[in-house]
Amino acid sequence: MPTPRLTDLPDAALRLIEKASGPVADIEIVTAGLNSTIAARVRTTDRTLFVKGLPLDHPWVWTQKREADVGPYVGSVAPELLWHVEEDGWSLLGFEHVQGGHADFTPGSPDLPAVMATMAWLAEVPAPAVELKTMPHRLRTYVEDPGELSWFAGNSLIHTEWNPHNVLMTDRGALLVDWGWASIGAAWIDPALWLLWLIAHGHTPGQAESEAAAHPAWETAPPAGLDALARVQRRLWDSIAAESTDDWAKPMQRAAQAWAEHRTERIGER
Repeated sequence: MPTPRLTDLPDAALRLIEKASGPVADIEIVTAGLNSTIAARVRTTDRTLFVKGLPLDHPWVWTQKREADVGPYVGSVAPELLWHVEEDGWSLLGFEHVQGGHADFTPGSPDLPAVMATMAWLAEVPAPAVELKTMPHRLRTYVEDPGELSWFAGNSLIHTEWNPHNVLMTDRGALLVDWGWASIGAAWIDPALWLLWLIAHGHTPGQAESEAAAHPAWETAPPAGLDALARVQRRLWDSIAAESTDDWAKPMQRAAQAWAEHRTERIGER
């Protein structure tokens, strides 16, 4: 479920920002995004940064620490993490501010090759020595046969959250934000999860798989593993759509259903 966004920066949070980055000259609240109580562009006397935060008693505050832990490993494809503070009831992350719009995932978009290039770079990052959930653990609730979970195991760092709002198109290429759900698993899972968002933005399942096939790990994806992930994603998005009123939930549910049906048809062709 989305986290309500504050429209003003609390005094305690402002003090923490100034402690980390110096006197604040201007604050602009960012309305996009779902998972932070605080999201703001903050201009200090010598730089502009992006600050996101959650109260320390928030049930998702662990995602803040995960982003802080992953940050040092993904600097080439993400805004630089400047600091992480947990004091006075708040967990705050301060990032370099980068100029860029959200990625366009529609068919024929010029953004798609750059997104794939970033995804391919990420596939080469070995599992970092930080505490991250594995994909078999994350998906365990959505399998009918626990044996299917073995398909999702691997040693790659994967982002997993391919909402286009998490991809910024910049002069440095496609940069990824919101690493709170970063996980360890098979490298082919990231392009497989990305293709669901492509379907939701107008691709057919076949077109989306063709885009995903440009990923260097796609050829290592076992067909049975892709079939299993499609079934899992259909159950997962059915569950999300049943509880969420967000405008992206139903399109993603339909996308997951379309991919699962496509994979079932492919089974019949093998």
